[in-house]
Amino acid sequence: MNARLGVTVDRNSPVPLYFQIAEQLERIIDSGELAPGARLDNEVELADRLAVSRPTLRKAIERLVAQGLVVRRRGVGTVVVPRRVKRPIALTSLHDDLVQAGRAPVTKVLDIADEPASPHVAAALGVAEGSAVVSVERLRYADDTPLAVMHNYLPAGLLSVTTESLEHGGLYELLRAAGMQPQVASQTISARTATTREARLLCAPRSATVLTMTRTAFDSSGRALEYGTHAYLAERYSFEMSLVAR
Repeated sequence: MNARLGVTVDRNSPVPLYFQIAEQLERIIDSGELAPGARLDNEVELADRLAVSRPTLRKAIERLVAQGLVVRRRGVGTVVVPRRVKRPIALTSLHDDLVQAGRAPVTKVLDIADEPASPHVAAALGVAEGSAVVSVERLRYADDTPLAVMHNYLPAGLLSVTTESLEHGGLYELLRAAGMQPQVASQTISARTATTREARLLCAPRSATVLTMTRTAFDSSGRALEYGTHAYLAERYSFEMSLVAR
């Protein structure tokens, strides 16, 4: 790997050797030189090629694992995973964030239906229980890789949505085009094991972990525009946030 990928170590540098190796491998993975599914050589061979100890090499690989760049698989070795989508915590749509990140968003509409609001949906949207809402379910891809199962509810009559319009743009884009601007939102992020259906749609193992996000977005007058509950495959997705001390 040392010769093939140009990984080197500077023993005169104050930067720890494991960190030097991990940073170079991270850049190689981010550049696409090591594509998703590619295997790294075993740790003994890597350590020998770089002339470092096995604990040093192991620590470098552990850093990559912690960053979600590679996974260790029994009987297979260390494998590069698909590049994660890093999403800032902001009032934006996934479609907008993917475009901003240079990823190619593709949407498959699974269902559009009018249905009575359940107690939970009614409370989120501030409408009467049993009143009509529009239910939209989509499967979102990034660079042809399934990323998220998205379920959104809108008050009936708020916005006309079709399969064609949802496949060519994000929900917030459609709201803005209709003169409605999401201004503030209430949002909760959590994690759980994927359901059987989610795992199938996301082409993931049944034991896969998904990050979940529930959000109700409001306009400047306080009117609820949409309520969404989304499931993102954790190995392909993460949230980023900036924190400021009080």
